[in-house]
Amino acid sequence: MKLINLIWKSKLWLLLTIAALVAVNWLASLYHTRIDFTNEKRYTLSSPTKKVLQKLDDVVKVDVFLKGDFPSGFKKLAISTGELLQEFKEISGTKFQYRFISPDETVDGTNIPWADTLSVLGFYPINLTSQVKAGQQQQNIYPVAFVHYKDNVLPVMIYQGKTKLLSFSDINSAEAMMEYNFINVINKLTQTEKHTLVYSGGNGEPMDARTYDLAENVLKTEYDFKPIDLNQIPRIPDLVQVLMIVKPTQAFTDLEKLKIDQFVMRGGKVILFIDKLNAELDSLQTKRGEVVAYDRGLELNDLLFKYGARVNSDLVMDLQCDFLPFDVSGNGQFELLPWNYFPVFESKSNHTINKNLGFVSGRFVNSIDTVGDDGIKKTILLSTSANSRSIATPALISVLENVREPENEKFKKANIPVAVLLEGKFQSFFSNRLSQAMSDSLAAYGAVFLPQCISDNKMIVVADGDIVLNSVVKGNEPIPMGMNPYTFGSQREFAFANKDFLQNCLDYLINSSNLSEAKAKDYTLRLLDKNKMEKDKSKWQIINIIIPVLLVFLFAVVYQFIRKRKYTIS
Repeated sequence: MKLINLIWKSKLWLLLTIAALVAVNWLASLYHTRIDFTNEKRYTLSSPTKKVLQKLDDVVKVDVFLKGDFPSGFKKLAISTGELLQEFKEISGTKFQYRFISPDETVDGTNIPWADTLSVLGFYPINLTSQVKAGQQQQNIYPVAFVHYKDNVLPVMIYQGKTKLLSFSDINSAEAMMEYNFINVINKLTQTEKHTLVYSGGNGEPMDARTYDLAENVLKTEYDFKPIDLNQIPRIPDLVQVLMIVKPTQAFTDLEKLKIDQFVMRGGKVILFIDKLNAELDSLQTKRGEVVAYDRGLELNDLLFKYGARVNSDLVMDLQCDFLPFDVSGNGQFELLPWNYFPVFESKSNHTINKNLGFVSGRFVNSIDTVGDDGIKKTILLSTSANSRSIATPALISVLENVREPENEKFKKANIPVAVLLEGKFQSFFSNRLSQAMSDSLAAYGAVFLPQCISDNKMIVVADGDIVLNSVVKGNEPIPMGMNPYTFGSQREFAFANKDFLQNCLDYLINSSNLSEAKAKDYTLRLLDKNKMEKDKSKWQIINIIIPVLLVFLFAVVYQFIRKRKYTIS
């Protein structure tokens, strides 16, 4: 007690207080922590994210093109991006760097604005009209970031609104997906070994300019990509993680199906994009505007049926659809009209694959049924809107259908499945039906027939082969997948989320880093209750305005009372 009195009288307490504050601030500069009180753990990084950041062996640099005087929604998104990247930096230290760049700034060492470079690279701006002091102004906003690691660069789309209209729910979804989008790209760049993915090309699958975006911008950049021919190989090698089959046009033999089946039984992942019907836009344009859609005879339904899915011989039509040019008047003046055979799918966000996913466009899509009840979990990834229908084959497709107004009463079906995820311990299609020739074929290469999966497996079936193909314009120039060639470069241009859907599917099938935990975050958009706000308006006005004034007044009275009592001569 005497020591305390001595310190107090000598005013040493002031020096000790200053020293303590300096020490606390110094420690705070070295070690940072905070308590996350949000229900969604909005400000807490997931464990897989931390593991990836802690294992960085070289510097990761991030360029974010969200610098400028933006409307409130994008200003909030830019702030959230900065906060997240700062969290990354605190985990990785000097091995993580980031900066914000205005699209109006020039590329380092050149006179070229970043805006021009981004547009050339295929990152088109969101054009917004914002209110400023001088009136209204048009702004081009590029919600994209580039992640640099060693000599490699990958983009991150920060905002992917479902429409061109600014939506606060889409901004909220972008914030929820931000951690996953950034850490997923960082993980891909820093992986020492790429996963092996093979593209089947032995059954009439496209290998031309329509696969440019798929091969060059997805498969070759992110995977050890190899094309194969199932007819020419004895079995799918064990080093392969994923087999991809896109829009086959020729029938699969039993031997080919055995190779696929045993690949699945050994734990290999399969993703199929199948057009069961022969219905092509080129045929429609060259055959006087009419074409009959008929079954291709791929001979895959029995195999898929065993795994839990059936692609139907029908065509899905939807009032929510993409555009196609039609000669309405018959005089060669074309007009863009909705084409019900090109449905646009809105994600239900019922899985990490399709969570917060934008619109996905399809062409001449079939429906899918889930079948069997043998322990296989089925998750519908894409389905139609509430105003759709399906027509059976043989189906006559005619451009005259769009000259007339569609009969809306026929579009009464809702949520017709067109893509499904299958998970579980699959049973072999060839159990109890393995021929001697097949058995000899397996034995010739030292393989043992497996009647079921060695462990739980995953498979994705999509009833549209065009979802992952790109269109070609101006002779032979490919455009990004998910872009309509007839609106490309016009005011109606819209980038659908086909590529994001594909990448999400592949990421989930492999999922070696368990980054889906970061994607599982869900930010709740909490709106004010107007009725409650009106009812309690007076109470909160008193709490926020009157009570603070009263507290200041009370403090002044007490202070004057103590001062008067202390210094008044008795």
